[in-house]
Amino acid sequence: MNFSESLKKNKDFQIVYKQGESYANRLLVMYVRKNGMTNNRLGISVSKKVGNSVIRHRITRLLRESYRLNESSFVKGIDIVVIARVTAKGKSYIEIESAFKHLGKLHNIVHSTPKNEGEEKK
Repeated sequence: MNFSESLKKNKDFQIVYKQGESYANRLLVMYVRKNGMTNNRLGISVSKKVGNSVIRHRITRLLRESYRLNESSFVKGIDIVVIARVTAKGKSYIEIESAFKHLGKLHNIVHSTPKNEGEEKK
């Protein structure tokens, strides 16, 4: 994550929950709040209800990778908290990434065309 940091403190998560906007789909819930900085901060939450530690860490890695590969298409200066729902258990990377991008579009924090996608359409 070249342009981003991680949200780690409970206080930071609580601020995003209380002051941010949320949208959800069947796999994920995403809270977004402007942070007044030049970079983004990403927080990921996966409850014990989703599964054991192996499953939770796998979902966390998939979410972090989804963000990392699409980071250049996100607006700068926001805090993002992503919460995995129980239905995310056992889903593939493509399904997780698709749900992540979908929520980004609902929040209007994703540029309409990522930098490399326009070249592929030629």
